[in-house]
Amino acid sequence: MTWRMPSETAPHARTWMAFPREGRNLGEGDTFKQTGYDSWTTVAHTIADFEPVTMVVDPTERERARRMLGGHIEIVEAPLDEFWMRDFGPTFVVDDERPGVLGAVDWIFNGWGDPEWSEWRLSADIARRVTDLVGAEAVRSLLVNEGGGIHVDGEGTVLATKTVQLDPRRNPFAHREHVEAEFMRTLGATKVIWLARGLTRDYELFGTKGHVDMVATIPSPGVLLLHTQTDPEHPDFAVTRDLRARLSEETDAAGRRFRIIELPAPAAIRDEDGFVDYSYVNHLVVNGGIVACGFGDDRADRAAREILESAYPGRRAVTVDSRAIFARGGGIHCITQQQPALTPEEVAR
Repeated sequence: MTWRMPSETAPHARTWMAFPREGRNLGEGDTFKQTGYDSWTTVAHTIADFEPVTMVVDPTERERARRMLGGHIEIVEAPLDEFWMRDFGPTFVVDDERPGVLGAVDWIFNGWGDPEWSEWRLSADIARRVTDLVGAEAVRSLLVNEGGGIHVDGEGTVLATKTVQLDPRRNPFAHREHVEAEFMRTLGATKVIWLARGLTRDYELFGTKGHVDMVATIPSPGVLLLHTQTDPEHPDFAVTRDLRARLSEETDAAGRRFRIIELPAPAAIRDEDGFVDYSYVNHLVVNGGIVACGFGDDRADRAAREILESAYPGRRAVTVDSRAIFARGGGIHCITQQQPALTPEEVAR
């Protein structure tokens, strides 16, 4: 069999999420914790305007989730500690030789390298649970990886970051060749493009050490959307300049030189913890739409929507304020995971 991860622009059957629960990642203080519950809920309801959403909910959050999500979001109960579904959930794949067969890659998840603050052992089992729930074929992997650490074009190109998959706290014995071979087996990769690093804040205490979904994505084969920091005071000014120079010389699996579309960061460059990593690249593509991160900067948020709608013709962009999500270490793409549709009926539901 030959597994292939479809582009995120392929039709979806649904989006998967995980509801926040009490713990270190949700934060301290009732007011701050509520911003987490509110943000995850708003993202779920926004996606539900375009396609079905299934939310994994820890039993301790059952009543709150039912109250906040209402009847529009399907709820599945399972023990959770982390709630970043992109990273610990399954990566869905298809087999072009067996139409109608859904696969689910179950990476090893160790909480982004098992830092002392991470609570991950319950959520590490969610990929298996979701795989069983949807009746997918399990694609087991011994690679420590997270869904936010890869982007694909659906035609053999994979974006990855050296400081993620080759992180010694994740895969201490892996070499590039090992990772590329595993991406070929599980995702159908024929060309892996390695970024040297990610955004500056991603290397701080609560970071992922360079997830690509904060930096770049492939809206269509041969095209890259690239996060761009335009303020020289921000350390990511140099980071994104260097990434653009590197990627401008790169080709995809089909040998095409990339056309790069820049997605400028909003004007804010700091919060109370230092330089921010606010990125419009961390959006979710849904059936007929794009759920875009917003940062309270009307002009920049509007410009981002226009760029995204141009990059994804025929889709309507909707902005959701994501500052409370970013305050916890990620964005909209990080808290969601798309399940590809295998039949037109799945899309129509």
